[in-house]
Amino acid sequence: MNCSGGGRSVADMDMVKEKFSKLLLGEDMSGSGKGVSSALALSNAITNLAASVFGEQRRLQPMAPEQKARWTKEIDWLLSVADFIVEFVPSRQVAEDGSTMEVMITQQRRDLLMNVPALRKLDGMLLDYLDSFSDKQEFWYVKKNDNESEKGDAAEQSDKWWLPTVKVPPEGLSDSTRRWLHHQKELVNQVLKATMAINANVLMEMDIPEAYMETLPKNGKSTLGDSMYKLITDDYFDPEELIATVDLSNEYNIVDLKNRIEASVVIWQKKMQRDGKWGHGVSHEKRGRFEGRAENVLLLLKHRFPGISQSALDISKIQYNRDVGSAILESYSRTLESLAYTVMSRIEDVLHADALAQDPKNGDSMRMPSLTTDDTDTVVQDAKDEMGRLGRMEPVNSTLFDYVGPRDGTIETMILGSQDPQGKKLSKISKIGTKRYSYLDKLENLGGARSPISRH
Repeated sequence: MNCSGGGRSVADMDMVKEKFSKLLLGEDMSGSGKGVSSALALSNAITNLAASVFGEQRRLQPMAPEQKARWTKEIDWLLSVADFIVEFVPSRQVAEDGSTMEVMITQQRRDLLMNVPALRKLDGMLLDYLDSFSDKQEFWYVKKNDNESEKGDAAEQSDKWWLPTVKVPPEGLSDSTRRWLHHQKELVNQVLKATMAINANVLMEMDIPEAYMETLPKNGKSTLGDSMYKLITDDYFDPEELIATVDLSNEYNIVDLKNRIEASVVIWQKKMQRDGKWGHGVSHEKRGRFEGRAENVLLLLKHRFPGISQSALDISKIQYNRDVGSAILESYSRTLESLAYTVMSRIEDVLHADALAQDPKNGDSMRMPSLTTDDTDTVVQDAKDEMGRLGRMEPVNSTLFDYVGPRDGTIETMILGSQDPQGKKLSKISKIGTKRYSYLDKLENLGGARSPISRH
């Protein structure tokens, strides 16, 4: 953080003092000690900064220079806290007489050392992708209050009434532009997957608050309901069958299903820790199988609906977390995840307008951006493979962590299989690491993905 010289530096220094004084006071400017924890104050600061900078990103266009400069400068201030979160590690030193000795030195905590540089590079990649959408594109936007002839397919976007309407030529986009947009969507999709993976693992590491535990019923059956409980504990289990029993046409129902399943898993885990058994005549093996089934359903929901709000468990963990390092990683990855999802949604809007121009019958196509359309077995197996490689710190070929590179030095460039000369290359990012690599414990490295908070 360089604040030397010039009037601008003095103003920056005053702003830094104000921001960090609020963080130290826990957002309670009265000084009475009734503020929130330092971790939550820092999490809120990153969240609010992202909301103010990215909240108006309603079009596929480069960020305003002043907004980009503000984000780059202020996120650097907030992330600087992570530089002072350290741990002791052994190091060999050579004495003057040539003898060696092992001493303990401090270095940045391992999860921060690996993930903060990775998130910074993901951040830069997202801003670069936005910069690629200049005013010379074949699509444009019209305001909602324009006349009917200019609105075109506005009626088709009534579910996004706050967004300007996308317009494309009457015959649709050219083949080269269409290919380029699909290419950009895939690049952003990879960033979305990376940020979701980091965020899911950070949240998994956070302790479950006692306040959340106190809100839970005594058994998982009452949380799930008789019919859903029967489906999970039956001899034959099909996640698709369980999901089909719930109306997932609106976000409230999706979040409610996530809340119920997560609550049941926590209840089962608590019963095992307290009693060493679960119910009457239910073995540890069966209990693990049922818990794994519930996790499979959660994984499918997170992959199919990446843009939904956080669950009650996630919100509770963030609220009661006291680890400042975890708060930095969680809030930074969540805001980047939300921005990536927003950009992908805007690309989907353009592709949808193009599909309508080619054939009006495509009105229902591509309305819900999703990370995957694969079947259940493929989603679950890919997640297991991906998180298993993470656990061994191995890059994943051709998908998420194929784009992993060194933390320092020049960012290498991946050769992507696109023939479009306009296609931007995807830069490699730092390796992503956390302490554990499963979404919840005891599930054979099955990874999950969390949804960005709704206010972004």
